[in-house]
Amino acid sequence: MFRRRGIEIKTDDELRAMRRAGLVVADMLDTVGRAARPGVSLRELDAVAREVLGRHGARSNFLDYGADARGEGGFAGVVCLSVNEVVVHGMPDDRVLADGDILSIDGGAILDGWHGDSARTVQVGTPRAERAALSRATEEAMWAGIAAAHVGGRIGDIGAAVERSVEDADRPYGIVVDYVGHGIGTAMHQEPDVPNVGRAGRGPRIVRGMALCVEPMLTLGDAEVAVLDDDWTVVTVDGSSASHWEHMVTCTADGLWVMTAPDGGEERLAAMGVPFGPLAD
Repeated sequence: MFRRRGIEIKTDDELRAMRRAGLVVADMLDTVGRAARPGVSLRELDAVAREVLGRHGARSNFLDYGADARGEGGFAGVVCLSVNEVVVHGMPDDRVLADGDILSIDGGAILDGWHGDSARTVQVGTPRAERAALSRATEEAMWAGIAAAHVGGRIGDIGAAVERSVEDADRPYGIVVDYVGHGIGTAMHQEPDVPNVGRAGRGPRIVRGMALCVEPMLTLGDAEVAVLDDDWTVVTVDGSSASHWEHMVTCTADGLWVMTAPDGGEERLAAMGVPFGPLAD
C-alpha cells in the first residue's frame, strides 16, 4: 500500500482483503433487508446486523463513529436505518416499521484491518409504486456511476454519469449533493470525495489500486436536506421520501470489481457491456 496525492493505493492482496470485508457487509445487508417487515423496530434490525458481524468475526466501522475524546456523540448503531423522509444516518431506535415504508440500510464492517461499506434501499411490506420507482432510479444511477469508472478516467466521470442517469429517468428526482461517495481502505472515509454530480474529465485520475464508494441519494421532491437535533439524522426539508444505494468498487487491469456485490458485479456489468475484472484468489 502507498499513497498517491493523498489517495491510498492498495496492492492486489489488500484488495482481496477488502473483498472479504465487502462480503461481510453484503451478508449483513441481505439479512437486515429480509428482517425489515412491518412491526419490526429499527433497534431490532440493528441487533440483527450485530449478529451477522459477530458471526463473521468482524467489527463495526459505524458504531461510535465520530465520538469525541470522552467517547460521546458517536453513532449509536452498527447500521444506519433511514425511513421515508430520512435520507441518511438514521439512528437505530424504537421506531417501528409500517407497511409501505421505504427503508435505506447503510452498513459497514472491518475485517483484518480493512473496511467495507455498502447501502441499499428496500420496500417494507406492500411496496408503494412511487417509492419503488425512486429506489430503482437510485440503484440505476449508482450502477451508471460505477460503469463510468475505469483506469485512466477521472473521478468526475462518475458524478457526471450519476447525474445523467437521473436526468434520463422517467420523472424528476432530487439529487442530494451535500453527501457524497468516498475513498475507502484502512479507514472508512478517505480521499477522494466521489460527488454525484459534475463534469466528466475533472478530478483525480483513477488508477489501479484505488477503492471507491459510489453512493447516490435521491429524493421524490426537493433535494434540500437538514440535520436533526441528534446531529446525525439527515432528512428532506420538504418531507419527501429518499433512497440511498452504495457499492464499494475497484478498477483492476481487466475491468471493474464490485467488492460489496456477492457476484462481484458480474451480472450488472455484463448487461451494461462493461468489462468485469475480479482478482483471482
